[in-house]
Amino acid sequence: MRQEAGQMQPSSVGELQALVREQPRVRVRGGGTKPALSTPRDGETAIDLSALAGLLEYEPGEFVFTALAGTRVSEVQTQLAAHGQYLPFDPLFVEQGATLGGAVAAGANGPGRYRYGGARDFLLGVKFVNGHGEIVRAGGKVVKNSAGFDIPKLMVGSCGQYGVLIELSFKVFPKPEAHTTLRRPCDTLDAAIDVIQRLYTSPLEIDSFDLEIAARPIIWLRLAGLRSALPARIDRVRGVIGGGEVIDDDESIWRSVREV
Repeated sequence: MRQEAGQMQPSSVGELQALVREQPRVRVRGGGTKPALSTPRDGETAIDLSALAGLLEYEPGEFVFTALAGTRVSEVQTQLAAHGQYLPFDPLFVEQGATLGGAVAAGANGPGRYRYGGARDFLLGVKFVNGHGEIVRAGGKVVKNSAGFDIPKLMVGSCGQYGVLIELSFKVFPKPEAHTTLRRPCDTLDAAIDVIQRLYTSPLEIDSFDLEIAARPIIWLRLAGLRSALPARIDRVRGVIGGGEVIDDDESIWRSVREV
């Protein structure tokens, strides 16, 4: 086990269990992208899980993977992209080094939650170390699972209060063929809210949504799907929201939303 910058870094699950048993209070850190949640307070021992990383299982045909909690989201995304798949809930701070465990523990979702839901909707199973240093398994590694209390969902946003995550299983989706973005400026915040309400009550399929609060608020909408179908879908959306500028090279826009 390494100790660096006042943090304990277990290199195995056994070392992590021993730490949890020995220390009265612990604070877990993954990639350190959310310091307000991972900075230890008085009397807490900081545990860095970055050494407990790696993709354990990945079945592209089943759209399911299992990885250790310290695995960087960017590494998982690279593996998924090679098979035309992705994580629709759009984890935040990926380029800054966010980990799977940190994304789940913080309950941090990106703009893709608008259509697909958050991390809790894609998390199938977890393995974690409880306060007694015992390993607890919940959920599974398949989309169809047994009935009962959904402990994996309980772990989302728990910030480690129920245990230290060590292993997670997710379902994934096929990656869309193409994306495009609409930029819709509004004169006032009330006008922007009116546009958003129209979107909520419409049958339109919007992949991602963001509201930029400024002197003139801006609504950002992202559409995804077959390249040939996007122009007609854009026209329908513009009809509902009263216009909007099409941004074709949109990846940098949504990257900035996720990394702020």
